[in-house]
Amino acid sequence: MLAALCCLSVLSLVSGCARLPTVFEYRSVESGEFERVWPDAPETARYRYVGELTGEDNFPRPGAQTLNVGTRFLRWLVGLVGHGEQPIILQRPQAVASNSQGRIFVSDVSRQAVYVFDTAQAELLVWEYAAADVRFELPIGLAPTADGGVWVADASLGVVTRLGADGEPLDYFGLDQLQHPTGLAWDASRQRLYVADRGANNIKVYDAAGGLQFEFSEFGEADGQLNGPTYLFWRDDQLYVTDTLNSRIQVFSPQGEYLSGFGRRGLYLGDLPRPKGVAVSQDGKIYVVESYYDYLLIFNRKGELLLPIGGTGHQVGQFYLPAGVWVDNNYVYVADTFNGRVMIFEYLGEGDASDVAGDSSSDIDDAAGG
Repeated sequence: MLAALCCLSVLSLVSGCARLPTVFEYRSVESGEFERVWPDAPETARYRYVGELTGEDNFPRPGAQTLNVGTRFLRWLVGLVGHGEQPIILQRPQAVASNSQGRIFVSDVSRQAVYVFDTAQAELLVWEYAAADVRFELPIGLAPTADGGVWVADASLGVVTRLGADGEPLDYFGLDQLQHPTGLAWDASRQRLYVADRGANNIKVYDAAGGLQFEFSEFGEADGQLNGPTYLFWRDDQLYVTDTLNSRIQVFSPQGEYLSGFGRRGLYLGDLPRPKGVAVSQDGKIYVVESYYDYLLIFNRKGELLLPIGGTGHQVGQFYLPAGVWVDNNYVYVADTFNGRVMIFEYLGEGDASDVAGDSSSDIDDAAGG
């Protein structure tokens, strides 16, 4: 899906009186002419920076001048955009997910909406309603549906809502069952939706119609117990759960049986003091957002650190309180929350812990300054 997104997609007409042609492209105002890769030379590059999603700047009209981030912000501040209208830009992106039709969904807790970067149609959509007359309040978890829509977990409303391909609310469920829903994961083979309930410290499992099937886990620190679960990811009949306040990732069977886990509190690169998003690639690499020290950490199946990307900042490959992560083929998306963007990286080739991790005993403060 993403092969068609690098550079420009095909021209498409946007709605409106003028019907001006629009394109989709990744916007990168900071990368300059150099290619940013990880790890640094002389090591073999495993990942490269592709670009970022920020909002309407990803859909420029041909021939129109593209404004940099600073100029856009100043124009918004003094009300020069659209006669006082705010620009359509990401504010505090929380989770990100994509589907096979070329749509990239981003939940934004500040905008209280779901952004849809429709790369095939070259248009940006903003979906604001969880029900016919109810706006989103704290949308977090996302799970794309087969018809081009998406399930959305709203932690404040305490429901999961299903939006159709046109953004219209079709149904919602979990009222009086969910305390503080956050992450979502869809098991297509069983037609089950897994919901992380941070308030109840458990995982609730629903069918496609929103019927509660069962729930598992409870508060605690033992294997299989949870403390503040947030993000979920489903891969190869396994549910990956970010057990945030226990500083670890846990893996469960479809029935909720504990299978494995890794992670610990600490100050060293590879520790997980505050893990958030988790995603797993087809070849088994586990991507974890470590939000406390602003890193994307890449692990192998055994939970061994392969490579860190990040550190606190605003430049390419740096993050500021990142949250969700998603994997789509060889592309990795990271919701860089307080930088108001989704950063995108491409996986370039194979590697193992011995040739990319380096010395993981260095503490994070040293690594961030390197």
